[in-house]
Amino acid sequence: MSGSRKVEAKSGVLRFFSGAVVALSLVFAGASTGMAQDGAEPVKLVAFGDSLTAGYQLPPEDAFPVKLEKALQERGYNITVVNAGVSGDTSSGGLSRLDWSVGDDVDGVILELGANDALRGLDPSITRKNLDAMLERLGSRDIPVLLAGMMAPPNLGDQYGQEFNSIYGELAQKHDALLYPFFLDGVAAEPELNLGDGMHPTGKGVSIIVEKILPSVELLIEQAKS
Repeated sequence: MSGSRKVEAKSGVLRFFSGAVVALSLVFAGASTGMAQDGAEPVKLVAFGDSLTAGYQLPPEDAFPVKLEKALQERGYNITVVNAGVSGDTSSGGLSRLDWSVGDDVDGVILELGANDALRGLDPSITRKNLDAMLERLGSRDIPVLLAGMMAPPNLGDQYGQEFNSIYGELAQKHDALLYPFFLDGVAAEPELNLGDGMHPTGKGVSIIVEKILPSVELLIEQAKS
């Protein structure tokens, strides 16, 4: 065999073994990831809100907590998401049931309240006070929170909108909570994604909410584990 052919043969062998090593590395890396997912530490979240959380007029499997849990499990999380949504609930109602709805075994809370306050035209200072108290209570229990923001209907006027819409960002900063600025992002005012009332999402609408909020929920899970 000539010198050039020997070099080519040697080069081919090296490429073969290098490729085999890379392939085996990927196989073992995949197996390691699978084992990490199977043995992942269990996490329990509570989705605490109103009808937007509860799944108003939707089949149980289309409710936000159910779809969120499924999406997280598909990503390998050992997770339970409890549906603590109550249709028609205001921030006052949420505050009154917070302590017994969020047990000592809960690792994190998605707090979604305030929409019904705005729909009823309640003074934004009441909503702020109630959400502030809920964040304070959860913080005192070392339970991390993802605060899901709401926006006031435009027909309530600019001043009301400014006072209401500023609540969520300011309270999240005050309590060092995670913030998802608008729970209905990508869904609000989209007729094909909402029920006939124009306010509550369809199953497809819920899927979009889950897709958009998922990165923020993953941050909440990381906080819950730390």
